[in-house]
Amino acid sequence: MSVYAEPLERLIGELSKLPGIGPKSAQRISFYILSLPKPEAIALARAIVELKERIKFCKECYNISESDLCSICADSRRDSSTICVVEEPRDIVAIERSGTYRGKYHVLGGAISPIDGIGPEQLRLEELRRRVEKGGISEVIVATNPNAQGDATALYITQILKPFGVKLSRIASGLPVGGEIEYADEVTIGRAMGGRMPL
Repeated sequence: MSVYAEPLERLIGELSKLPGIGPKSAQRISFYILSLPKPEAIALARAIVELKERIKFCKECYNISESDLCSICADSRRDSSTICVVEEPRDIVAIERSGTYRGKYHVLGGAISPIDGIGPEQLRLEELRRRVEKGGISEVIVATNPNAQGDATALYITQILKPFGVKLSRIASGLPVGGEIEYADEVTIGRAMGGRMPL
């Protein structure tokens, strides 16, 4: 027998499916939504529906977009000879905020992770290979996360793109700005040493 009314129980159940939201958080959010004035709750529901109806993947790079091409792919001022490969659309936001990159992107939709049942065929690696095979690409920057899955994905990308003779590079990883060496782990220090740059 349920403690809550069926609609509230259903909302708690749906919110519990979201990443990082456990049963207690789902319950707290549900009660918050219940306490909202009706127009605000309806606006939230409409925003979710509108998101699902209007947002799609860019047909070129697989970033999220409202049209066939995202704003980056549609921008003729961007350097189309360089592709930065990322795992998820949110990675593009982080790179764009830095203001240091003016090329195009390719979103894989994750990283190779056999433990999670994600192999190369579940990612947009074949689409990346086809983009490079088409020609006009001089460099592919691999900006996957600096972890076991990201490294495995970077290695796989290197293997499938090497035959095309494009320059392949991986973003450097290491100590964060403002970080202190004594608090860094061995892997981070090793990456920082390996990715050192001339002064």
